[in-house]
Amino acid sequence: MKFISPKTDFAFKKIFGSIHSKNILISFLNAIVYNNQNIIQSLEILNPYNPGVTNTIKETYLDIKAVLDNGYTVIIEMQVLNVEDFEKRVIYNLAKAYGNQLDVGQGYMMLKPFIALTIADFVLFEKIDKMITKFKFKEETELFNYQDELTLMFVELPKFKKELSGLETLSDKWIYFIKSAPNLEVIPESLEEVSEIGAALNIANMANLSNEELEELEQQEKLIRDKKGQMSLARKEGIEIGREEGIGIGREEGIGIGREEGIRILVKRQIRRKFREIPPKVQTQIEQLSLEKLDILGDEIFDLATIAELENWLANNG
Repeated sequence: MKFISPKTDFAFKKIFGSIHSKNILISFLNAIVYNNQNIIQSLEILNPYNPGVTNTIKETYLDIKAVLDNGYTVIIEMQVLNVEDFEKRVIYNLAKAYGNQLDVGQGYMMLKPFIALTIADFVLFEKIDKMITKFKFKEETELFNYQDELTLMFVELPKFKKELSGLETLSDKWIYFIKSAPNLEVIPESLEEVSEIGAALNIANMANLSNEELEELEQQEKLIRDKKGQMSLARKEGIEIGREEGIGIGREEGIGIGREEGIRILVKRQIRRKFREIPPKVQTQIEQLSLEKLDILGDEIFDLATIAELENWLANNG
């Protein structure tokens, strides 16, 4: 057997967000959101998975949205790439989804609580070892909740270190499934005994995918590899140019100045590679960008299709 990786948004939505996935999603949310308690009994998946509609790589879009029987709505995202301002976009997505509940003229009593669950294939909070974190509005010193309307949750996959033989809880087994499904050759007994994980592995079995789905999966995986490669190359080139620019300057000063000038040179090089020339106005605007903005532009330049889009970006971020 060979299983697809749940880490692509295509596979994640197919496994957890199809019309056949209700029991799978209930088990997963009870394990992750409700700490292995059997809280959710039923839910409604909104906009369930359909093949052929997720064929481009996304930065931050919601993979799954479901209304739970306890009145909460949960929005779930599988995020592979640690892109610039990711943390802010998570907040934006939650706030936007919460506010979009109301139509014109409806009262605030119609608002229902929301949970935003993000599964990240990278470390977000380096200072703590805790893998699953939950955030709410709390009073600063007394730490009591201000309502329970908005909840942010994160699962940091790299912090999960358990092997198959060490899995204890339902949440352990679900996170192991997400991390390790592509490495499995058979369905392990300890996972198969959870019927919902067995069903998820059946959906993830490549033998059960259509040719259309296999093609879409291959395209997404290629796009992710390309994006990771672009980001890695950009960082390596920036570091190297920064070192070269720092030559002849004091060590501490050289690191700071060299890195900024190195990234500025790198960004201009990326623009020339993509658009062949840099208009004088754009050149001037780039020279005026801060180091933080240069870092952002270095990541986002790959998503700008025309010089006009670049000019708009600079106008909004200058």
